[in-house]
Amino acid sequence: MPVRLSVKIIFAGTPQFAASALAALLEKYQVVAVLTQPDRPSGRGMQLTASPVKQLALQHGLTVLQPDSLKTEQAQREIAALDADVMVVAAYGLILPKAVLELPRYGCLNIHASLLPRWRGAAPIQRAILAGDSETGITIMQMDAGLDTGDMLSRHACPITADDTAQTLHDKLARIGADSLLETLYLLEKGSLQPVRQDDSAACYAAKLLKGEAQIDWRQDAQQIARAVRAYNPFPICQANLNNVVLKIWQAGICSGQSGKPGEVLAVDKQGVTVACGKDAVLLTVLQRPGGKAQPAVQFLQAMPIRVGDNFSIIE
Repeated sequence: MPVRLSVKIIFAGTPQFAASALAALLEKYQVVAVLTQPDRPSGRGMQLTASPVKQLALQHGLTVLQPDSLKTEQAQREIAALDADVMVVAAYGLILPKAVLELPRYGCLNIHASLLPRWRGAAPIQRAILAGDSETGITIMQMDAGLDTGDMLSRHACPITADDTAQTLHDKLARIGADSLLETLYLLEKGSLQPVRQDDSAACYAAKLLKGEAQIDWRQDAQQIARAVRAYNPFPICQANLNNVVLKIWQAGICSGQSGKPGEVLAVDKQGVTVACGKDAVLLTVLQRPGGKAQPAVQFLQAMPIRVGDNFSIIE
C-alpha cells in the first residue's frame, strides 16, 4: 500500500504496545522521526538494550531521537526542525511540556489504553483488571498539559474476560490501538474529527505498579486475589511466602465455598494447590520457585512438595 505523504508524523513511544502502533503507521504514513527512551540495561548481563520501538525504527531506516528530557532547548529545537504535522504518542515514558505539545501543526495525539476518563495514569490495563471492570478499551486523545485530560477523538471498547491477564489484554489493546490510530488520522486528514471533552468527575487514577503490591495478602477474598494474579502477570508477578521460600504465582482460579484459616493449604492434587483466603479459596495452578521456571502445579510439586496443612505467611 503506498505511503501517504500529506501528513508528516513524529512517533514517540517505547515498549511493544507502542511498536504495534508504529508498525501500522509505517504501512500508510510518512514517519519523519521516532522519539524513544534511551537504551536501558536489560537481561542477566544487564547490557544496554534498545526499546522495541527503536528496534523497529532502525529496521525501517528512520531517524531515532533518544533525549533524556523534552524540557531542554536542544530537544525542542530538534523536534521543531522536523516540521511535523502531528506527533503520535504511545507509552513514551517522558512528560511532554507545553512547548513540545504546541510544535506540530495539529498537536500531539495519544493512544491511551483505557476508556477515558476512567483510568488516567501509568497502569490502566492492570488497574482495570484489579477493579473487576467488565470492559476497557482504547482512547485516542488530543494531548494537553494535564495527565490524560485532553479531548477524546475516538474510543473503542474491549471486553475483559475472566481469563485475561495484563499480557493478553495488552496484546488485544495494542491491536485496537493501532487500528484506532489509523482511523483517527484518516479523519484528521478529512478535517472531520469531533473532539469530546472528558467528564473530569468520572475520572480515576491508574497508579504506577509497585513490586510490593504484588505480595499476596491471604486475608483478602479469593476473587480479589485471583484478579491480582491476572493483573500482575507478567509484571511484577504475585508472590507468596511458604516456609521462608518466596514463590511466584502465575495463574490461579477461584474455589467458591471452601474455607479455612487465611493462607492455609486445604488441598494438593494434580489440578493445583488450594489455599484458603479471607473468603473462599484460590487454586494455584502455575507456580515458580526461586531459580526455577514457571510450571504447572503437577510439575512444580514434583520438585517442591506442598502438603495439606502448610501455611503461607500472612503480611503484617
